[in-house]
Amino acid sequence: MTPTILSRMQAPGPKKILACDGGGILGLMSVEILAKLEYQLRVSLGKDNSFVLADYFDFVCGTSTGAIIAACIASGMSMDKIRQFYLDSGKQMFDKASVFKRLNYSYNDEPLAKLLRKAFDDQLLESNATLGSPKLRSLLMMVMRNHSTDSPWPVTNNPLAKYNDLSRRDCNLFLPLWQLVRASTAAPTFFPPEVVTFAAGTPEEYQFIFVDGGVTTYNNPAYLAFQMATAAPYNINWQTGEDQLLIVSVGTGSAAKLLKKGTDADDLNVLHYAQNVPSALMNAASSGWDMACRTLGVCKHGGIIDREIGDMLQPPMQSNFTGPKLFTYLRYDPAVTRDGLNTLGLQDVDPAKVQTLDSVNYIGDIQRVGIEYAKSHLKSEHFKGFV
Repeated sequence: MTPTILSRMQAPGPKKILACDGGGILGLMSVEILAKLEYQLRVSLGKDNSFVLADYFDFVCGTSTGAIIAACIASGMSMDKIRQFYLDSGKQMFDKASVFKRLNYSYNDEPLAKLLRKAFDDQLLESNATLGSPKLRSLLMMVMRNHSTDSPWPVTNNPLAKYNDLSRRDCNLFLPLWQLVRASTAAPTFFPPEVVTFAAGTPEEYQFIFVDGGVTTYNNPAYLAFQMATAAPYNINWQTGEDQLLIVSVGTGSAAKLLKKGTDADDLNVLHYAQNVPSALMNAASSGWDMACRTLGVCKHGGIIDREIGDMLQPPMQSNFTGPKLFTYLRYDPAVTRDGLNTLGLQDVDPAKVQTLDSVNYIGDIQRVGIEYAKSHLKSEHFKGFV
C-alpha cells in the first residue's frame, strides 16, 4: 500500500513528531510559527525552498484546524502554501448559514469541504485523494469524535493499523482525505456534523456521524501522538528516549476565560454553564496533556502552565520527574492575554479579537501574533540533536 510511509516508519534512527492543536481560524498562529520553523530548518540543514516540513517530521498529527495543517504538511505542502490557503480561504470557511439553520449551526459546511477537496487533489495530483494515498509523505493522524459511538477517533494512514487492513471492505484508507479533515473540524454549533460512509457500495455499507475532535479531550493531541507512536496495538513501535524521539506541540493561543467582575453565584445559570463548560473542559484537558508531556519528556521550551507548576523546563543535569525521560518536548503556544500580547509588542491588538475560532475579521491580527511569537520564541538550539 504505502511503501514510502512504511519504510519511513521502520527506518532506523530518531523520530520526530509534530502535533497541532485545534482552534478554528486561530490556526493561522500555528501556521506562522511553523513557517518560521520550516525556514530555520532549511538554513540549519543547508536546504533550498523545496525542503518542507514533511521532509523533517516523520509523523504529523492534528485536531480540528490542526488536522487541516497536519494533512497539508503530510501532503508535502510548504508552509507558504498553507499560509496562503488560510489567508485566501479563511472567510470562505466561515460561510454564514441561513437564518433557519442557525438553530442547529452557524456556518455552512459545503464551502470548507470544497476548499479542502480542491487543495488536496491539486497537491497530490489525484481526484478525490484518500487517506491511503501513496503520495502522502509522512505518517498522518487526525483526531475526531465519533458521535454515533460516543468515542474519540484518532484516524491515521499507518499501513499496519488494525482498521487500515486493505482486506477490510471498510478499510479507513479508502476514505476521502478531505472528508476526514472536514469531520475533524465539525465544531458543534459552528458547523454541521460530517456523515462518513464506510464499505461504500457493499452489502456491509454503514455510516457514522462525526464532530470536531476538539470535543474530545484531545484538542491538544501531543500525548495521543506519543501513545500511538509507542503503544504496541498501533504497530508503530518507535523507541523512546530523549535522544530518540522529539515531540513538537504547537497551539493556537491560550488565555484563561475569567469570570466577569461582579458576577454572583446566582448568575451561574444553565445558559452560563452551556456557554462555558465545553471550553473549560477543553482548556483543562489541553493543559493536562501539556503537563503530562513536560513530565515524561525533557521540556526545552514552553510557557508557564500555572503559578504552582511553572514551566517545568528541565535545567541541564537535573530532572523534574522521578522516572526516565521518554522524549524531548517543545511546546509553542502564544499567550493571547493582554499581558501576553504586550510582551510581544502587540499593544494595539485587542485580546478578544484573537481568542475566538471564528474571528475571521481579524485575520491580520491573528497572523501578527504568530509572527511575533515565532520571532521571540522559536530558536534553532531547541532542536539540537534532531537536526
